[in-house]
Amino acid sequence: MLEFNALSNGHPHRWSLAAYKYMFNTRVTRKPSATLESLAVKTWEIAPGSTAIAPAAFFLPNQLERVTGWEEALFYPNEHPRRTMEGVGRVEHGATRGFLLKDVWMIDGALYKGNAKSWLTPGGRFPGIRVENEIDRGALYCTMGGNKWFGTWLMDDCLTYRLACDEGVPVTTAPFADNVSIARNGILHAPGYERWLGMNPVRLRNAYFRELVIFNDLSQNLNKHLRFRAMGEQLLSHVNVSTHPGVFILRGGHGALRRLRNEMEVAERLRDRRGFRILDPATCDVPTIVAACAGAQTVVGIEGSQLIHGVNVLPPGGSLLVLQPPNRFLCFFKYLTDRDHQNFGFVVGTPEGDGFRIDPDEVERTLDLFPSSHNEAILQYR
Repeated sequence: MLEFNALSNGHPHRWSLAAYKYMFNTRVTRKPSATLESLAVKTWEIAPGSTAIAPAAFFLPNQLERVTGWEEALFYPNEHPRRTMEGVGRVEHGATRGFLLKDVWMIDGALYKGNAKSWLTPGGRFPGIRVENEIDRGALYCTMGGNKWFGTWLMDDCLTYRLACDEGVPVTTAPFADNVSIARNGILHAPGYERWLGMNPVRLRNAYFRELVIFNDLSQNLNKHLRFRAMGEQLLSHVNVSTHPGVFILRGGHGALRRLRNEMEVAERLRDRRGFRILDPATCDVPTIVAACAGAQTVVGIEGSQLIHGVNVLPPGGSLLVLQPPNRFLCFFKYLTDRDHQNFGFVVGTPEGDGFRIDPDEVERTLDLFPSSHNEAILQYR
């Protein structure tokens, strides 16, 4: 039986010097750090790896020559984004795995066991020693990336939540109130998505786990594809779905600054000429967002977390067109579209002041590169 106990209201608090012991070992004695996975008493395969084909992206000539900054190290340092865009062909995706650990401490958003530490919540503080929660068997589904970036939370952590429910009490770290990025994303959209997805995790920053299950769920294997599609279908079940040409998802000045100087110009052109909807997630709740994206054959917008709103419900055969800042080229969304049998294209902007500009003609010409089946809804609109 799964149990969650709060060690308060008259119960004794637990005290742990795990964080200080870790700091002593790594900073004073220079003892090498271990990984939590290496300390597991049991490991198992939840889903096997799989093979997929990663085709070339859709883009106009000389786009890649505009790039002045690559962000390949952010997610997949083993494959350069340029090579990814040119097509890598056959790709092997690893298995999804679970790891069972015993006697693990969570202190101020970090996990400690022996000589291992995993920091989960950005913007940490000096570790305390009092722990007010005890869990017999927990299952941690959140990641540091998901706690920092809304897009990662929705495309990765929310999928792992389903695995966690099968293994123990689903646990996530409570975000620090002074972390502006996390607070904004969490208050604005995460609660709405959690309600529609039936997620009810235990939120903690300090806890003692008699047993804790953690996951390696980063590979884009077939099982993850199926979980992602199931999540999209669950969201779509709340709204009426009718096919339409596409949605342009505004980023504006939210999140890490990627200032597209003519964002509204591009969005309005696609609205007027191709029948696109324009969505500003910062001003909408989750029902409005899902309703606007449902049925879209194409999602367009600046590279960033806001695109996940549309990618979540993009059907197989649909298309994603990413507007790339020249100084920060990132291709993580292509891993998702490759996995989910969708088309990926991009346009690279040119620098302008503290931002960049996108040529609307290039946007339309790139849209026309997508397979003919993709353009049927647009032709009907015209």
